[in-house]
Amino acid sequence: MDVGRTGIWSIELRTADPGEIRDAAAELDAMGWGALWIPGLGGGDILGDSERLLSATGSTKVAVGVLSIWRHKAAEMAAGHARLRQRFGSRLLLGLGVSDPAAAREAGHDYRPLADMGRYLDELDHAPALVPPGERLMAALGPKMTRLAGQRTAGVHPFLVTPEQTAATRALLGPQPLLAPYQAVVLERDAAAARTTARGFVSMFLSMDHYARNLLRQGFTEEDLADGGSDRLIDSLVAWGDVETIGSRVRAQHQAGADHVCLHVLGSGSPPPPPQWRELSALAR
Repeated sequence: MDVGRTGIWSIELRTADPGEIRDAAAELDAMGWGALWIPGLGGGDILGDSERLLSATGSTKVAVGVLSIWRHKAAEMAAGHARLRQRFGSRLLLGLGVSDPAAAREAGHDYRPLADMGRYLDELDHAPALVPPGERLMAALGPKMTRLAGQRTAGVHPFLVTPEQTAATRALLGPQPLLAPYQAVVLERDAAAARTTARGFVSMFLSMDHYARNLLRQGFTEEDLADGGSDRLIDSLVAWGDVETIGSRVRAQHQAGADHVCLHVLGSGSPPPPPQWRELSALAR
């Protein structure tokens, strides 16, 4: 599935007023973004929310980044994906994640992430209407999960990664699988204001073990993860500044091996579409 070079990742495209979402999606489609990404959040009607975006757009792909395998049964996802595929063609990319041990315990299971994901993929493969490998991907961070994604899905959607980590992921995946990293951005030239906005979002993930371990693998230290994140950590994970500066980070991700970069605008403080999406539209193609 061709998702283009850039896309918009947005919580608001799931949570805002449905009419506002449809209007925003149509405008983003007209801007030429390759894909609209929505998070799995805590579950909910991810297929219905995807259908709303597919209905409002003509060619832009819709990607889930990502749903928890503990909150969505594989058979239901496969059936829903098949229904939407019949109506809209191959425009829905299902992103899959193993979440964390707490999510597994809530579902009544032990947490064995590699085996758990493998079993979920098996269920998708053997469903009456299977989800084609090219229309699913994974939120892989560690090397074993990344290799599994390259073998059994379209590729990976890594969260909170630097261009250097993107290059390392590309080396693990090889040249063919899709590599679509998440990239947080703040359209703000003042360093203090930009870092405050960025830290307000990033800090919530620093106490989560799987994200913390991945950041340490990327070369950050425990000190970088303390107190909401050091300036070094924030500047490495969040692109801030004007459109040209943010475009430089997008190019760095592409040069490191990314096929597609998902831009999440932080701190918009407004319903969709925030004005920042329009400012960033030069990066859509």
